[in-house]
Amino acid sequence: MTFGKLTRSARSCFLPLLLSISVLAPAAYAAPRKPPDDSEVLERLPLRAGDASARELAAMRSAMTASATDPVPAARLAQRYFDLAMARGDPRYVGYAEAVVARFGEPLPASLRSIRGLLRQYRHDFAGALDDFAGALTLDPDLAAAHAWRAAIYLVQADYAAAQKECVTLQSLGRSTLFGGCIGLVQAYGGQLEAGYRSLQQALETSRDADNRLWLLTRLGEVAAWRGQSAQAERHYREALSLGRDDGYLLAAWADFLLDMSRPADVLTALAGWEVSDSLLLRLAEAETALKLPGAARLAQLLEDRFAAAKLRGDTTHRAEEARYRLRLRGEPKEALRLAAENYAVQREPRDARILLEAAIDAQDAAAAQPARNWLNASGFEDARLQRLGRESALVGRR
Repeated sequence: MTFGKLTRSARSCFLPLLLSISVLAPAAYAAPRKPPDDSEVLERLPLRAGDASARELAAMRSAMTASATDPVPAARLAQRYFDLAMARGDPRYVGYAEAVVARFGEPLPASLRSIRGLLRQYRHDFAGALDDFAGALTLDPDLAAAHAWRAAIYLVQADYAAAQKECVTLQSLGRSTLFGGCIGLVQAYGGQLEAGYRSLQQALETSRDADNRLWLLTRLGEVAAWRGQSAQAERHYREALSLGRDDGYLLAAWADFLLDMSRPADVLTALAGWEVSDSLLLRLAEAETALKLPGAARLAQLLEDRFAAAKLRGDTTHRAEEARYRLRLRGEPKEALRLAAENYAVQREPRDARILLEAAIDAQDAAAAQPARNWLNASGFEDARLQRLGRESALVGRR
């Protein structure tokens, strides 16, 4: 088995690590408590015994058990768990995948080592993830998923030259759709939004796989929004949503677009039932706050509890989300700035730059936003909103 033959894995190759890093940050659970009402729902389990995913996973677990020393069924199961974590925003699936990989000793085969790389980047261990992908490629140089995920990490780190090399390798492997998605993002992040849009559109035209199309449509929506083409962005998002697949990154991007367009009521409709994901819960809380609904305080407190629990576990993967929470819902710009700056030292995508710039402006600290301004200047990123925030952040604190 190679990952290049897996449709789910092909889609996952470019789900930005932010899915697992900031957009689908693991849910943090507060201390146990006794509910005052027996009818209160404490938690919805990720799967029901009768649903298709439960049956699929049961069959895959049986296949793995029947071939305990064979990495192929184990890799399929671990990959499926990871895909479910991405789709549903539930980090428990990542733990399940880690347990599957842990059944095998060193040295891991290429397939499992590549999956361990996915799991490590989910935990923000980028160095470990890159090491695993490199090791997997030593064993199997044609492992397209490993090249794609390395490109994704380099994009998060704003190392566009390194990301482009991975894109070129994907092209040489004949993975035209993955190449188009890869080079499209390199171009978009690197000051060529129009060229990036064209590359993503061309990749979409060659793709017939629904998972790939969902990912490409989502990124086209983002790029169109960065270009100021809101109607076009909405068309892409709605087409992605019409595919009818759970996808946390799509929902977060769509919700952000709606919030930027001052349409919080539409956010409540889009994210109904998604409180399990910290990222989507944050957007629900922002929408309810904007609408001055009585439930906003409950959602904000739920986020507060989750961030507190994450700190107790030593989990730092929530910094971008918590910075946004502190800034927009708690009115704590200095704490938001601290978190945003710590986050930006690790991941430097446009959304990471945005929260750093916004927090610096509200905290009246021009110097703290310098790394984001440096990125804007070096990359030439063309989003008008970020360019404006960059200019404003440079002027704060002046008399």
